[in-house]
Amino acid sequence: MSHEATGNSKMVQLLRFVLCAVLFALSIPAEAQQPTKIYRIGYLTAASLADIADRAEAFRQGMRELGYVEGKNIIIEWRDAKGKSDRLPELAAELVRLNVDVIVTGGAGATRPAKEATSTIPIVMAQDRDPVGTGLVASLARPGGNITGLSSLSPEITGKQLEILKEIVPKLSRVAVFGAPTTQGYAQLVKELVLAAKALGIRHQILVVNSPKDIETAFRAASKGRADAVLVTGGPTFNSQRTLLAKLAIKHRLPAMYDRPEYVERGGLVTYSASIIGFDRRAATYVDKILKGAKPADLPVEQPTKFDFIINLKAAKQIGLTIPPNVLARADKVIK
Repeated sequence: MSHEATGNSKMVQLLRFVLCAVLFALSIPAEAQQPTKIYRIGYLTAASLADIADRAEAFRQGMRELGYVEGKNIIIEWRDAKGKSDRLPELAAELVRLNVDVIVTGGAGATRPAKEATSTIPIVMAQDRDPVGTGLVASLARPGGNITGLSSLSPEITGKQLEILKEIVPKLSRVAVFGAPTTQGYAQLVKELVLAAKALGIRHQILVVNSPKDIETAFRAASKGRADAVLVTGGPTFNSQRTLLAKLAIKHRLPAMYDRPEYVERGGLVTYSASIIGFDRRAATYVDKILKGAKPADLPVEQPTKFDFIINLKAAKQIGLTIPPNVLARADKVIK
């Protein structure tokens, strides 16, 4: 081969090397400039966001702990019905039109409208009393479909609530139970309550409360029935009347156990309940898994593992009740 041919061959190889180097160098800044994927999360709730500000912050915190920053790699589309449940289907449809990556539902009332609005966008229940009983998921272990998340149903908790009431009111022999039969999980809860009351030697009086106007009637019936305490099982009617419940319990001088911390913060006496704040923080872990490729159908629905025991000493004083020191010592929080 001539020196000229050899020189040409080396020149071609050199040019190829230089071209590859240039293309590689150009590709580096191109990749570096790729925009960060921004996920859009929808959060749907029947309540006013102002009323669940602590829960909303818990969800935000859960997302931050997993590396998500609002405005940087996630956008949260908040939609609240402000207590008007009939608006939920419209708000759910709005989130679907925005083509969000995941919809988080803040309660049982919001999950059904979300399910009816989409069968493809993943839905994470921050809390739902009885998702299996209402047909939202096939089972807790294998939800199927596009819904998963957390179930707040823990019927056996009523036994613990009655135990605490008996410790607070040593002479407790009769308890009035306020409940709404239309509330999810109500039948299971009553079944567990009857068993627990029998085991503790407590008679129970079940009083149906379907609307706010039934609350005062129920308190009068409890007093007439010589109830020593009241157990409020929870539901939409009660959630919107927390202050009224606390005031009437004081008026009738009846110690009352509630199913959520919010009641005690509004003046109620005591709660032993699944941690609602914990639900919203845990919901973030489901969102994270789904954004990373997991399918809702394969993510088991979680049940409560953390419970809040909170006592309001101011409420106790108003009804002339002394809380035993050993009970106060076990409380997670004491409001003075």
